[in-house]
Amino acid sequence: MDITISDLLDATINEGASDLHIRAQMPPKLRVHGELLPIMDEPLSDEDSYTLVKEMSTDEQMAEVEKNGGADFALAHPDGTRFRVSIFKERKRYGAVLRQIPNKLLSMEQLGLPPVVKELLFKPRGLILVTGPTGSGKSTTLASMLDVINKERNVHIITIEDPIEFYHTSKNSLVTQREVGDDVPSFAEAIRRALRQDPDVILVGEMRDLETIAAAITAAETGHLVFGTLHTTGAAETIDRIVDAFPMNQQSQIRTQLAAGLQAVISQILLPKLDANGAVHGRVAAFEIMTTTDAIRSRIRDNKTNMIKSDLQTGAKFGMQTLDSHLMQLYKQGFIAYEELITKSQDPDSVVAKLREEGYGS
Repeated sequence: MDITISDLLDATINEGASDLHIRAQMPPKLRVHGELLPIMDEPLSDEDSYTLVKEMSTDEQMAEVEKNGGADFALAHPDGTRFRVSIFKERKRYGAVLRQIPNKLLSMEQLGLPPVVKELLFKPRGLILVTGPTGSGKSTTLASMLDVINKERNVHIITIEDPIEFYHTSKNSLVTQREVGDDVPSFAEAIRRALRQDPDVILVGEMRDLETIAAAITAAETGHLVFGTLHTTGAAETIDRIVDAFPMNQQSQIRTQLAAGLQAVISQILLPKLDANGAVHGRVAAFEIMTTTDAIRSRIRDNKTNMIKSDLQTGAKFGMQTLDSHLMQLYKQGFIAYEELITKSQDPDSVVAKLREEGYGS
């Protein structure tokens, strides 16, 4: 087949797709506004998919696929657009998923983040977690938040990523970006080394294991503002996931450390966005925001995270909001469909009841 990786990247950029999927025995597919769509009729042969994967990879990356079954890295298009790439073996064939990284940083207002989030960026220390499923826009949100710090504070920002997604040029702040695998062997090691590099702000691209989580919590305790991500939805689940990563005999201590150091949990999901005619055009983020109050610190310390939801519902004066309240707001504004509201809400029965009270229907 006479198609190159350059052709496929061009199509991804031109269609405004978030992802490109390359798989043997299937035509290449683009994710556009959340839907997977083929970009040609003819499927790729096993040889086609291997050739495309090899074309975008170095010899070292191909060797890693052979050894470990996959490799992750960043790739740049000649026009400057960057992609986060995951290549892998699947049923002895080769495949890849390429995530397009927006080359223009969106502002926090454009992303729909409430004003309380900007206030968090000026905290001198603590842990701020941005959570959500894969592909929910966590990296975009964090990049926007770091850009505000970069422009408005005079601090040293260290990012630790695998791979580096958004490149930040130093503005008022000094930005150091380190890539796991190339610049440093692991997230945990990078955090430990970062503490000797006079940082004020540390971004941990992924808190994927106990060692990294422990290092991030320690960094937040020792006077740094630390940002991290987890693949969880909701504040209570995020806290439970962190605590559960530790052995039972350490969990009480971790709850105490989290209660003292956690500043906020921002959970997000992405949904198809409706235009004025009710057609899907782009995507919109829905956020749950938890900021730590004395009451929430007590919940964390006392292992009563199941009560955090009620604190979120009554915490509007602290800038808190539940995911369901934001989903309802997006629905009332005409940005999301009724089906999305119901399927993505955490308590659909309550949502339906509230809408009926307010005179809204499907």
